[in-house]
Amino acid sequence: MKANTTSRLAMIAVASAALGLAACNNPTDDATEQAADAVEARSDAAADALETQAAATSGAAADTLENQADAVEDAGEAKADALEEAADEAKQNP
Repeated sequence: MKANTTSRLAMIAVASAALGLAACNNPTDDATEQAADAVEARSDAAADALETQAAATSGAAADTLENQADAVEDAGEAKADALEEAADEAKQNP
């Protein structure tokens, strides 16, 4: 659960920073960054659901669910990072 809280705090910090820079971005960049935030939020929610299921089970089934939760969260972060990088690239090369 500690990693989960840290991940949420990091997401809040990133969202706050994105909102602070929103006035500097064009609408396309904003949409891409919002999409990245949405992808990450959905993957975090899915990972949380899997972790909840894992907490209700034990043994190998719990381990499998925890591993799935980690994979879902990692995939969501990777996709969100790719979207954010695309937005950054678009900013640098208008």
